[in-house]
Amino acid sequence: MSTWIAVGALALVGVLIPLGMMAVSALLRPSVPELSKSSIYESGEVPTGTTRIRFNIQYYMVALLFLVFDIETLLIFPWTVIYSDAVERVGLLHALGPMLVFIAVLVVALIWAWRSGVVEWVKTPDADKRSRLQ
Repeated sequence: MSTWIAVGALALVGVLIPLGMMAVSALLRPSVPELSKSSIYESGEVPTGTTRIRFNIQYYMVALLFLVFDIETLLIFPWTVIYSDAVERVGLLHALGPMLVFIAVLVVALIWAWRSGVVEWVKTPDADKRSRLQ
């Protein structure tokens, strides 16, 4: 029963400290009302233009490729740490096979991305000719 009292006390402290900090902040902060502060832009500047801006899709594609290959690194690192123990326990084929399949799938994905022009920032006239010929 005493462990639940400790958990309850910790939860109470976890709620009271942020609420107390917000209350003290609300009491001590200066209040300077301005029209531009109540606008919907985060820096207090008066927004100009529309909110519809067209971004190049290449930014998103490069970000997605970065995430895929970054996660690949995160998955390969623990495997390399236990690789020698895994070879001793299950053998070379069972330890190396799944990781080679994983890397092969990612290499195929990279080749596809490269051939479809995802990693090219600027399209050259030669690339346009090649895409028409294919």
